[in-house]
Formats: sequence, C-alpha cells, structure tokens
Amino acid sequence: MNSSKSPGLAGFGVLRNTTCHTEKKISVFFSIIFMTVGILSNSLAIAILMKAYQRFRQKSKASFLLLASGLVVTDLFGHLINGAIAVFVYASDKDWIRFNQYNILCSVFGICMVFFGLCPLFLGSVMAVERCIGVTKPIFHSTKMTSRHVKMMLTMVCLFAVLIALLPILRFRAYQIQASRTWCFYKTEHVEDWEDRFYLLLFSCLGLLALAISFLCNAVTGITLLRVKLKSQQRQGRSHHFEMIIQLLAIMCVSCICWSPFLVTMARIGINESRSKETCETILFALRMATWNQILDPWVYILLRKAVLRNLYKITRGCCGVHIVNLHMWELSSIKNSLKVAAISESPSSKQMNLQPLSSMGQ
Repeated sequence: MNSSKSPGLAGFGVLRNTTCHTEKKISVFFSIIFMTVGILSNSLAIAILMKAYQRFRQKSKASFLLLASGLVVTDLFGHLINGAIAVFVYASDKDWIRFNQYNILCSVFGICMVFFGLCPLFLGSVMAVERCIGVTKPIFHSTKMTSRHVKMMLTMVCLFAVLIALLPILRFRAYQIQASRTWCFYKTEHVEDWEDRFYLLLFSCLGLLALAISFLCNAVTGITLLRVKLKSQQRQGRSHHFEMIIQLLAIMCVSCICWSPFLVTMARIGINESRSKETCETILFALRMATWNQILDPWVYILLRKAVLRNLYKITRGCCGVHIVNLHMWELSSIKNSLKVAAISESPSSKQMNLQPLSSMGQ
C-alpha cells in the first residue's frame, strides 16, 4: 500500500488503519446542505452583479464589479465541483479502492480543494487592496486601475492558485485520502518528510498572509473613511460611509472566523515533525468552518447593500423608537461616493477654489 511502490494505489495508505469515523447520514446531510446553499447564494450574487453592471458602468466601480464577479464565480464552481465529488464519495460508501484505482479522482479532489481554498482568499485580499487604493488614492485609482489591469490581476491570481494546487503533482507527490475517507488533501498523518510539511506550511502561510493583508487594508480603509466623514460637513456620503464600514467589518470577521481554524490546524500539523496530535474530528470541523466562508462571501460582498441596511435600520428604529442616524440619501453607490468625497478632500484644486472667493472679496 505504499505510494512510492505502486502509483496506482497512491494515497490509499491511510485506509488500512482508519481511526476517524463519521456518521454517513449526518455527513451526507452536511455536504448536500453546504453545496445547495452555496450554489443558491452565489447564483443570486451573480445575478445581482450582472444587474448592477448593466445599471452602473462607472469606471470607479468597474474594478470592484470584476473582482466581486471573479470571487462569486470561483465560490460557485468550488461548491459545484467539490460538493459533487463529496456527495459521490458518500453515495459510493467511501469505497475509494473501487472507484479510484489509479488515484485520479483523489488527485482532482485535492487540486480542487487547494485551488478553491486559496483563490477566494487571494481575491479577497486583492479586493481589499483595490478598495484601499480607491479610498486613499482616488486619483491614482481612477487613472491606473483600469478594467484591463483588473482582468490581468484576476488571471494572475488564478494562475498562481493553480500553480500551488499542481505543485505536488509536478513533484510526483500524490494527494492523500484523509482519515475520514471523505476528502483528499496534503498528507496530514505521520508527516515526517520535509516536502509534506512544506506543502502544509505553504498553504497555511499563504492563506494567513492573505487574511493579514485583507485585515490591514480594510483597517486602513475604515480609518480613512472615518476621517473623511469627520472632516466633511456635508450630509452627502454619510450613509455611504456607514455602509462601507459595515461591509469592511463583516468581511474581516467572516474571513478570520471561518478560515483561521483550518489554516492554523494545517500549520500545526506541518510544524510537528512527529505524529500530529490533531484529531480527524478537529480537522473536519475546521474544514466545515472554512466552507462556510464560501457560503457567506456573496452575502458579505454583494447582498449586504444599502437596501438591506436601510430596511434593518427601519426595523431597528421601529423596535427601539429612537432616531439614530438620518439615512435619507441612498441614491449613489458607496464606492462612487467614497471616491468622490475622498478626491474632493485631497485634491489641491479644491483649496484653490476656496481661495478664489477670498481674493475676490479682498479686491
């Protein structure tokens, strides 16, 4: 059963002494629910993105729409492919020897798990960087961040994620069937070889780095928006700043809560040179937490919009009976208005326009 001796049986070494037992009905139920909810959520998000792109064709919002579209499409295909393979494995009673004699299905499953795991994290960090540049440097964003550049960034992110996913195959290291016999990933049991540890640490470090970049850029964006809101005496844009800050907080909380357990678990397994102390139940729980991020992504990035916040505000004000904030202006998009307010506050021409009335009065 050694993968180095028999390529056709690569990845089956874990099947000899399985210590993780999962209840079939509950596991199938979780897989079907996750796949169905994820497909419906991302499909709805794609429909809303298409409608928004038809209504708003501003240059400032084109980059956001392209990145958001790439994110939800990636999540959609992730749920379709990974969910279909997982349901097939459960339906076949996890008999990998019968339907995976040449380790083809396990390799495809492992590649998809790595790609659809890292790609949304990379896209989330790219969206955070793009949003930070758009708020802090609106003039640079409007002139340099074109649709062509955004498409190039999307292509580079996808190619980099594909390269990371194919790296074990290029190195003739097969993906391993995990102890629960329900999914394939890097080797997580008896990790003693440096290359196996390298793959686990590479995956976890890249994921944690993407989360750190997202957290840092979103924090800078939130602070900038708060400063612009405090300096601006106009009512225009206050509700949009409020909407943007809510989105940033939701993005940071959901990404960190959902992905941190799985990334930290993989890092701990990779660091331990001897047999890992992480149990199969712990890894499965962390994996399901990470799956929830792909389900919540469209709701955070797309569906948490001004209409939803306005209805929540009305419900809250009706229950509490307190008038907190005046949200009477919701016509423009949050990104366009944030860029406009930031550009006006930073542009030197605004200062010259303010000095012209004073000079005319002096004359």
